[in-house]
Amino acid sequence: MPNPFIAPPNAARFCLSNATLPAIAVEGFQASAREGLIKADLIISDGLIEAILPPGGAPPELARADLRDGMVWPCFADIHTHLDKGHIWERQSNPDGTFMGALQAVHADREAHWSAADVRQRMEFSLRSAYVHGTSLIRTHLDALAPQHRISFEVFDELRDAWKEKIALQAVALFPLDAMEDSAYFNDLITVIRDKGGLIGGVMQMGEALPGQLDRLFQTASEHGLDIDLHVDETDDPTSQTLLAIADAVLRNRFAGKVTAGHCCSLARQDEETAKRTIARVAEAGLQVISLPMCNMYLQDRYAERTPRWRGVTLFKELAAAGIATAVASDNSRDPFYAYGDLDPVEVFREAVRILHLDHPLDDAARIVTRSAAAMAGRPDLSRIAAGAPADLVLFSARHWSEFLSRPQADRVVLRRGKMIDRNLPDYRELDRALQDGKAH
Repeated sequence: MPNPFIAPPNAARFCLSNATLPAIAVEGFQASAREGLIKADLIISDGLIEAILPPGGAPPELARADLRDGMVWPCFADIHTHLDKGHIWERQSNPDGTFMGALQAVHADREAHWSAADVRQRMEFSLRSAYVHGTSLIRTHLDALAPQHRISFEVFDELRDAWKEKIALQAVALFPLDAMEDSAYFNDLITVIRDKGGLIGGVMQMGEALPGQLDRLFQTASEHGLDIDLHVDETDDPTSQTLLAIADAVLRNRFAGKVTAGHCCSLARQDEETAKRTIARVAEAGLQVISLPMCNMYLQDRYAERTPRWRGVTLFKELAAAGIATAVASDNSRDPFYAYGDLDPVEVFREAVRILHLDHPLDDAARIVTRSAAAMAGRPDLSRIAAGAPADLVLFSARHWSEFLSRPQADRVVLRRGKMIDRNLPDYRELDRALQDGKAH
């Protein structure tokens, strides 16, 4: 339940006083920071942030909520998800928790059940959850082999329009690059992506064919003005170096669009010199990297009767230190690739801090689910706190990082255009019939 002590006044113009803000997410206001946190008063007027002032700077007659140093964040950006796979676990689980087990389970479920009605119901359930948690931007990968590419992109297009006032949605076509050999399919896929305003994605494997496949991918993207978002090196095999191959292809083709690489797990399994050379090349090519810490920790280095030896994640700190744009995201939720999750960026952030050791200090950590993520998705106008920006904010009772990271923040208050939203999460029972008989109702 929302915390009654941090509920804003029901007024067109009011003040959130004595707020603690992550400085990295704030524009146009500077103050003395402690671990990247600053104190301020926020004046909200007609759904917009009118002003950011020092504590006590708001007019005394203004209606206000005293947050008593509670944190205020901008709404979140979750830029690598799989809404089309979400919530199929009860219908099609992963028998052994491995990556291959997940591939096979999703393939079976997709072939048996992924009608437009089924995909729509599960995607909308996920969107409702994300919205309640405080998310305002989501990028989803959509399985895009024929004929699923037309089904899922049509559903996505409908939901993007229906949710446009709540969550900005983007979609990436996810397919194996060797499927480009089927020209009729690939041409139709590009038509769908272009018509629906999506991105071109893909999964690739090391081999002699990879450079040619990447050249065709980048040339096609250039011809059609498409950005690219790829699944990369999602393995513990140190010989998998598709990230380096992608960087080389970007430079070789002089590709001018945005290229995002998700996962990049094997980078952390390579020797120091190999990893350094790859990171330097990635920086030169201007790639962006998204880490998916919860899913990567779940899948990577999973072998029967054996404790995992590593955390599954990429070299996040080294990539960021090289000037490469980085962020974290949810990835899968309640499907064979990740049995858990609820598209809650607070959970993602908390686990990323722990898994990736993004603490000590935490000064800039908030950027990875807010400003950095939004900018990487081409929406720098979102996930920020600035005068003139929409009052899309998440209010917490937590005052310090230790308080914020020690509890799930279930009592948070979410404001959209300065108004509290209903924070009741959808009930899993709504999905029961669809998951039991494979049909959405």
